[in-house]
Amino acid sequence: MRRVAIIGVGQTKFRTRRDDATHEELTFEGVSRALEDAALSISQIESFVYGTMDPFDGVNSPDKWCVGGAGAVGKPYIKISTGGTTGLTTGIAAYHQVASGAFDIAMAVCTQRVGVGDDAQSILNTCVCPIYERDAGAGAITVGAQQASRHMFKYGSTDYQRALVSVDAHKNALNNPYAHIQVDVTPEDVMNSRMIEWPLRLLECCPRSDGACAVIFASEEQAKKLCPKPAWVWGEASIIDSYWWGERPDLADWDILSLAGRRLFKMAGIENPIKEIDVAELYAPFTSQTLLELEALGFCGKGEAGPQIEKGVFKMDGEMAVNPSGGVLCTNPIGATGLVRLVEACLQVTGKAEKRQVPDAEVALAHAWGGTMQLHALMIVGKHKR
Repeated sequence: MRRVAIIGVGQTKFRTRRDDATHEELTFEGVSRALEDAALSISQIESFVYGTMDPFDGVNSPDKWCVGGAGAVGKPYIKISTGGTTGLTTGIAAYHQVASGAFDIAMAVCTQRVGVGDDAQSILNTCVCPIYERDAGAGAITVGAQQASRHMFKYGSTDYQRALVSVDAHKNALNNPYAHIQVDVTPEDVMNSRMIEWPLRLLECCPRSDGACAVIFASEEQAKKLCPKPAWVWGEASIIDSYWWGERPDLADWDILSLAGRRLFKMAGIENPIKEIDVAELYAPFTSQTLLELEALGFCGKGEAGPQIEKGVFKMDGEMAVNPSGGVLCTNPIGATGLVRLVEACLQVTGKAEKRQVPDAEVALAHAWGGTMQLHALMIVGKHKR
């Protein structure tokens, strides 16, 4: 395996609907910004990995539509679709193309136009078994709500603690020019917002967004030639659990994510995550999942996430900044969301995050989950080589 660095990233402005652009034009926008960031021409990209979640776009195989917009005509081109992890597994696939030596420069690109498809929630409700589990109303919101209620029962987490997660995310998003939702909220605003599915309220739930993003991976040799400040890939991990939602041992603990995290930290040589990682871009469409993810990844002990959030441990100026971009609570182009997490992690360690920059950030983690809580993908990037 060769060392690999990320030498360019780009993303569009995310909105409920991007009626000003087609699929192809959105892809072109994201790719162009990544090329500009890397100071490359499209001719220098040797291979493309394209990711999207087809059902949300309302068209058949948008990857075929977007070949021209990506600039991929006549080049290797692979399509990835793994539920909510699609964005980050697209990045992992492009990373391995370079790490393996197959290519020196590869691009991961994701586009999602949720606004032109059917209602996102009705589609998400089809992800579980239609015979045994769908009558429970299972879908993304149900998953988040049941995790929240179970965590409250087992560990005593509170509505107020989850409200603080929302407050911090929305405050951070005000500094992110690409974020979809940009509003300043108080804990009272969150706890008084409309109930969606108990105990989750409107301001504890993510939007659905249109947009695109791209990440350019390069071999160590090419990175040294082309980029003065790359983001070095320290390691990646992906994992899958069984399909059946009812088989999860305890919804208060995300054990499969914990396993993936331990594998990743061993690969990256990280022994104390909270001390050695400066920024975590977590895939948390619901406030409850921020609690579970912090605990599963070892940033705090079981049941400690809520109290730590109250102490400000995970604020921008805390011990480890969580979602300085505003995270998924403020921007969610579903099939691209995981890659956005990687884009934001790279911006942090290269010092390009502008108003949302965490001072002296050197190591950042990107995370995504998908399916029936069964899929997870992780990547760590650093300012320096490992």
